[in-house]
Amino acid sequence: PNSSQLRSLSLRRMRLQSSSIRDAVAPFASRAAALALSSLLAASAVAPMQQAVADGSTEKFKFPPIDKSKKDRCKFVSSAMGQANAARDELYDLRECKMSGTDAGGFDLSGALMEKGDFSGTNFKESQLSKAYAPGAKFDGADFSNGVVDRAYFNGASFKGAVFSNAVLSGTTFENADLSDTDWTDAYIGMFDQKKLCKNPTLQGENAKTGAPTRESAGCGPSA
Repeated sequence: PNSSQLRSLSLRRMRLQSSSIRDAVAPFASRAAALALSSLLAASAVAPMQQAVADGSTEKFKFPPIDKSKKDRCKFVSSAMGQANAARDELYDLRECKMSGTDAGGFDLSGALMEKGDFSGTNFKESQLSKAYAPGAKFDGADFSNGVVDRAYFNGASFKGAVFSNAVLSGTTFENADLSDTDWTDAYIGMFDQKKLCKNPTLQGENAKTGAPTRESAGCGPSA
């Protein structure tokens, strides 16, 4: 081949190599761009929002009055933010709601205000209630199996016959709560929280659904 044909062949090879490199790199470049855009959108969306948090540390905080004019207020709505720190764009208010026998399985209810509400027999399986604020609420017969209920505040609440099997309960307050006939099998409580739990005088009986002995399932010895 003459010099002109050689140049043509050389240019053709270079184009083929360049095309191959572009094809190989494109998926990674596309992924990187998508990730950068996603991070930017998330940062701009979250930055202006104020956190609405309800947990044990807010026990002395004065929440706004219950807006009973909202007809659809008493229903379970999963957090769109999906954050374990219970951040929401506004308070999720279920105070004094009568919601016994309802289904919240798999919902993210982190940061919910549930004070004096009735959630007896409710399905909370695989739900997230991180930093829920529920003093005086009623959870008799509710099922929290496989759920995340950490750093929640349940002072004076009732959990008669409730099931906490395989749930995460670290940092949660059960002071003055009625824990009779509850099941804590394989729940993660934490050593310090477990000591406080074992001191609750109502931690007695046997769960009617599972047959688990209450104190033994919580890892507590015989009561004094």
